[in-house]
Amino acid sequence: MMSGFEGEDDADDRGLLSDRIRNALTDEITSGVLEAGAALDEQQLADRFGASRTPVREALRQLAVSGLVEMRARRGVIVARMTPERIMDMFETSAEIEAMCVRLATYRMTPLERSHLIELHDLSLPMVEEGDFDAYDAFNREFHEAIYRATHNTFLAEHAIAVRTRLIAFRRTQLRQGERLRRSRDEHDAIMQAIAEGDGEAASRRMRAHMLNAATALRRYIEAH
Repeated sequence: MMSGFEGEDDADDRGLLSDRIRNALTDEITSGVLEAGAALDEQQLADRFGASRTPVREALRQLAVSGLVEMRARRGVIVARMTPERIMDMFETSAEIEAMCVRLATYRMTPLERSHLIELHDLSLPMVEEGDFDAYDAFNREFHEAIYRATHNTFLAEHAIAVRTRLIAFRRTQLRQGERLRRSRDEHDAIMQAIAEGDGEAASRRMRAHMLNAATALRRYIEAH
């Protein structure tokens, strides 16, 4: 059982605590430690993580948004049943949306947006070298969302974020498979090269492959646990 998470009164600290609780539960659900149908009691989780019920409630809300848990009347919160086929369908959809986003972003991003993306990418190297999954997971979200914004198409960006939100847990989990953390950054590097060359079609192909590689890594991780 995990313990030692200290509750704080400050809102920012509560937010960080809810993220840590969410990440811990995400890893347990996607690895099968917490099985489909298992009940998640707020007070038991609060006791387990040494927190108040507020950050626990927020963590469960975030897990519900990503589809990992269901909030049911009179039954409380339970771990959702997600089939591998459903997850792969979601990754396939996300791969096409991400490919479209990076193609448009390559042609439309401003020099400032390109500079920000390069800076983000450079900052991710120490995370990979240290094997810091949590830091890389947070970076990965920021990196992809910077690409969405650089499309300068708010409708497309909104849909990309909506699909990504449903996959947040699984995109985090796949990073734990083998050398996936390093390979993910290498794939980002190839995407960045295409962007630098102004080749939106190459960036699109590489992004699609990047997402499908993530799906394959997730499947292997699930099969191994």
